[in-house]
Amino acid sequence: MDYYKHDSAIVDDGAIIGANSRVWHFVHVCSGAKIGAGVSLGQNVFVGNRVVIGDNCKVQNNVSVYDNVFLDEGVFCGPSMVFTNVYNPRSLIERKDEYKDTYVRKGASLGANCTIVCGITIGEYAFIGAGAVVNKDVPPYALMVGVPAKQIGWMSEYGEQLSLPLSGTGEAKCSHTGATYILNGNAVVKKDS
Repeated sequence: MDYYKHDSAIVDDGAIIGANSRVWHFVHVCSGAKIGAGVSLGQNVFVGNRVVIGDNCKVQNNVSVYDNVFLDEGVFCGPSMVFTNVYNPRSLIERKDEYKDTYVRKGASLGANCTIVCGITIGEYAFIGAGAVVNKDVPPYALMVGVPAKQIGWMSEYGEQLSLPLSGTGEAKCSHTGATYILNGNAVVKKDS
């Protein structure tokens, strides 16, 4: 075992956990989960069977990563944020064959207490504000807040809001890294250096 596991954590046989990951108090990782290297699973995290968590993700306390949720490298899941995997759940109706896939792309941040409704994709380096409810696809670098979540800006890979309009054309620099971001229409891309 080349990762840290707290004594109170449960990792079912068959789960794959990468090197230098940390599995903290009262975590439960199911047998089919695939977790990359350098991942931190905070206190009271649950990871389902059909889940993939990429390298260097941080899943903070009290987050359940249910079946059919896929996190790319470097995703941040804030404390007590929520994933769903059934769009219209009922206790009296079995819907395990209706799980919808949810994808969170590289470097995205999901703020504390936000809710991600299943069946959507959150783009690379998008930033979801605390308490937001996201019910549709989010473009790369988008800053989303509110209920339901609406885009209010663009974020750099560093995590700084960029001085760009929501649509049109423009260019902005991240003051921390010097990287340039280009807005064209309704999409932002990082300029190659």
